[in-house]
Amino acid sequence: MPRKRDEPVRLTRIYTRGGDAGQTSLGDGSRVSKLDERIAAYGAVDELNASLGVVVAGEPPEAFRDVLARVQNELFDLGADLS
Repeated sequence: MPRKRDEPVRLTRIYTRGGDAGQTSLGDGSRVSKLDERIAAYGAVDELNASLGVVVAGEPPEAFRDVLARVQNELFDLGADLS
């Protein structure tokens, strides 16, 4: 049955067909354990960046905005380097 135009899309099953086996892919296509320190590191970097995004969305004082934007940009670069 087709969904109505205003009805949200429901994704019930998503398959990558890549298998899991406790591994994940890095940016270069190599596979590492999900317990690898790099995975934990870029997860932490991503969470910090998301937290800063909440601070920025809360309209901090003007004096902090440029600094926060710079830190977020550096964290994006760090996450990319880690992956």
